[in-house]
Order: sequence, then C-alpha cells, then structure tokens
Amino acid sequence: MKKQQNLRIIPLGGLGEVGRNMMLLEWQRKILICDMGFRMPEEAMPGIDYIIPNIEYLKGKQKNILGIVFTHGHYDHIGAVPYLVEKIWHPNLRMFASPLTRGIILKRQEDFPQLPKLEITEVKDGSVIRLGPFKIEFFRQNHNIPDNLGLFIQTPIGNILNTSDFKFDPHPINDLPTNFRKLKALGKRKVLLMFSDSTGAEEENHSLSEKTIEKNLEEIFKKAGGRIIAATFASLINRIQQIISLSEKYQRKVSLEGYSMKTNTELARTLGYIKTKRRTLVNGKEILSYPDRTQTILCTGAQGEAEAVLMRITNREHSYLKIKRGDTIIFSSSVIPGNERTVQIMKDEILRQGAKVFHYKMMDIHAGGHGQQEELREMIKIMKPKFFIPIHGQYSMLVSHARLAKESGLPEKNVLVAENGQIINLNPGKIFIEKGKVAANYIMVDGLGVGDVGEVVLRDRQMLAKDGMFVIVAVVDRQTGKVKGSPDIISRGFVYLRESKDLLKETRKRVINIIDKTAGSGGAVNWVFVKDEIRNKIGQFLFSKTQRRPIILPVVIEV
Repeated sequence: MKKQQNLRIIPLGGLGEVGRNMMLLEWQRKILICDMGFRMPEEAMPGIDYIIPNIEYLKGKQKNILGIVFTHGHYDHIGAVPYLVEKIWHPNLRMFASPLTRGIILKRQEDFPQLPKLEITEVKDGSVIRLGPFKIEFFRQNHNIPDNLGLFIQTPIGNILNTSDFKFDPHPINDLPTNFRKLKALGKRKVLLMFSDSTGAEEENHSLSEKTIEKNLEEIFKKAGGRIIAATFASLINRIQQIISLSEKYQRKVSLEGYSMKTNTELARTLGYIKTKRRTLVNGKEILSYPDRTQTILCTGAQGEAEAVLMRITNREHSYLKIKRGDTIIFSSSVIPGNERTVQIMKDEILRQGAKVFHYKMMDIHAGGHGQQEELREMIKIMKPKFFIPIHGQYSMLVSHARLAKESGLPEKNVLVAENGQIINLNPGKIFIEKGKVAANYIMVDGLGVGDVGEVVLRDRQMLAKDGMFVIVAVVDRQTGKVKGSPDIISRGFVYLRESKDLLKETRKRVINIIDKTAGSGGAVNWVFVKDEIRNKIGQFLFSKTQRRPIILPVVIEV
C-alpha cells in the first residue's frame, strides 16, 4: 500500500501575534512562501526598530524555494522583505504581487541600495500562476488598502484557501464591494483547508463600513475652526484618500508629513489609487502661508512612535509645526496591542497644549480592515472547508476564531490552533502537528543590525533602562598588584554622584580591598577573575544599600 504523503505547513510568524506574517507550504522539498512581514517592537524592547521572522529553516534550502506570493501592501505582510530576501535569493526565485503591493515593495527597496534589484511579477484579481506543484489563483478581498488579494492554492493533496486580511464592506471607499459570487464559486471547488484572518475574531457583530467612517470624519471637518492634524498609517491608502477628499470639500490645503506618508501617497497617486485636485497638496512649510482654518496636516504617528511626525509635533521637536490652541487632532487608526500606554501619554500632552483630540474610542473614525465575528462565520459558511486554521492574530484571537469554526459545524479534530514554528502535516483525511519545531523566535532589527541584538543584549538594555550603569576604573601597579590612588567611578542612570558621596567612598574602599586581596600576592594575575569578583561583590553591596541592580563594568588598567 502506498504511503500517504503530507503537505507540510510551517508558520514562521503571525500566529499568536499581530504582525510578522510569513508562512511556508512545502511539498516534496519544494517550498512556496506566503508573505514576509514585520511587527513593531514591544514597549520592553528599547532601541529595537522592527521584529522579523526567523528564516533559519530555509538556510541551505534556497534552491528549493519556488517563489513568494504577497497578499497586500501592509508592512506586517511585506515589511521584512529588505532584511530577508537577500538571504534566500537565487536566480530562479519568483515573486508575485498586485500593482500597489509591488510598487510599495520596490519603492522601499530603494532605501536599501546595497540589495539586489528585485523582479516582481504583477498579478491581479483572477490571475493564475503555477509554481512547481502549486497552482495559485488570486482573488480580490476588501481590506483597508487597495489591491488586497486572497489566495486559492491547488496542491497535490487538495485545495487550500488563504483569505488574506479581509472584511465584508458593502460601501468601501476607493474600492469595489466584496465579490460574493466569486467567493461562492471558490467555495464550490472543495476547499480542503482554509487559513482565515483572525484579527477581528474577538469582536462581535459586523465591522464598520468605511462609509460610516467618512460620515463621522466629515462631522469633524464641518466643525473644526482651526487646523486639522490627522494621524494614520502611511499604508492606509483608503483613509488618506478620505482625508484628502474631505479637505478638498471644505477648501483645505493638505500637507503630507513623514517620509513613508509622502512616498506611499505619491506612489498611490502615480498608480491611480489616490486622486487629488491640482492644487490640493502643498509642500512642507508652504502650508504655514495659509489661514489655520484651511490647513490639513496628514501625518504618521498614530501609534505614538518616538520618531514619527505626530510625536515630534507634540514634543515641540518638529522644525516648523507646533500644536496650538484651536487645533483638531484626529487619531484615525486603532492602537496596536502594546502601544496603548505610549498613545495615552501623547494624547494627554496634546490636550495640555489646548488642542481637541478625536480617536476611535470616542467616535467611529477608524474602521479596522478585519472582519468581525459575523463576517468570519459567513466566510466559513461560504467556503465550507474540511479543515480550518485561524491565522493573523494574538493567541486569544486564534482560539476565538477556532470556536466560531466549531460552532459553524466543523468537527473539533478538523480545527487546529497552531503556533509559530510548528510543523503542520496535511493530507485529504487528516491534519496534525508533528513532533519538534523549527526556529521561529524573534529576530530584532536595530538600525543596520539584523539579529545582532539577541536576548542577552535586550536584557542588558532593559537593565540599563531600569537600574542604570556603574563603571569602576582602577589603576593597578604592575609590580606590586596594588591599587594606585583612588578608583574612578562613573554612574549613569543609577545614582547622582554628588549626592552619594558616602556610598561612593565605601565602594572605592571595597574595590581596593578586593583587588589587593586577589592580585596583591605577586605572580601571574587572573584579571578576568578579579573583575568578576568586583562585579559580584560590589553588585551585592550596591543592592544592599539601594535595592537596585545596575550593570557594573569594572575596568582594570595595569601601569
């Protein structure tokens, strides 16, 4: 009897988290990659710019990678490309994306001139491609960015459907409504396994339509007597179009602030996804020459990012924009989990400066691009999959989505809540997770460094942020092994030296005793041991006096 062969599915990100979406489908060593995104750092990750997937599993398998297909242009699905694609690149690697997604990826690659130039083939609703054993058909899905595509993947063991991020919006802005006829036709083609977006799985009812958001945004524009400063994601193309259109309706000029906001908007205009009147957009400081009531400033920073435009305006660090009384500030995006505290602090500071603040919890001025429970149930009902795996979301969201699938009639054994790094096996009769995992831990990007900040470095940064640093510099006589003079002490973020003279005096005394005892006996000296003694004993002493544990750096100089 012929042994049943399994398709292997390996999520490298996006399960149990929001962002970092990347999944592998593997059949007889031939690999298809779906998306390659990053996620934003958590508050306890000082200095980290982004977190990207770990692709250790693909090391040595580059020639087995058939291609990469991208669902849409949000950075949680494409943001890791500049950091990872070079590591897996080979001359036959093929990449496929819709026109807008392709444009955003290629535009961003220009910021990384050292990387190889990418060749990306355009696909659209209805496009069909073949990559080895995989035949992929792309179909349009509503989200909050144009050119979002779901994937219908024919494999040797059956059909797999990836919904991409989606919502059912009867009145979308800058897009067509959901094509239910097409979805139902796909559902009739026997879906063996469905991957479905879970970001809205804990939210009851139906997601808001962009038409509702536009109506509420218009109320703000009607009543605003001064400048409007609207912050949103640079990739939220539909929202950018709404704010530009309302500005034109109420005779306002629009200034785009923030590198990604400018580049994405210009790209979307070139491709025809954003439309503006001839003199609506003005450059930089030119906006200041118009009366306040005719100014709209469209910027990045709704998540409280330290270097984003809105934070710099709020902190009075922007070169020419300052918040003033009478301004209206719109936060037109939901808060990414983990950023709540930072955003709240920024909102409070804006209010202190006399501006009005509108955010999505006050009124519906942001519609998430993700279907909620009603839509998720409807998608399951349309597709009627045999097996189901929730993707794209925190673990609680995956569990909530799995519950919806079971309530919709899927047997419990056919619904799988998986985690990053697990190896899922699929055949026509069964789905299961095999023993062992592939590496799927965080790879952190800090400036030009990719992966050079690991757990140890991050822990050091957290300690520096929490308890500071204490540097002890001792000069030792090479002949006698005795300390010459008094050790120098540098404190950063631990104690203020001028107000801690007794503590420093006792510390110096103890350092001299440690060195004299361990190095003053003559002969060869193990300075590594001496430094460890200083680090351990002075660390214990400082903790006993302050209940703090600074990073201690002993420096011993022989003369």
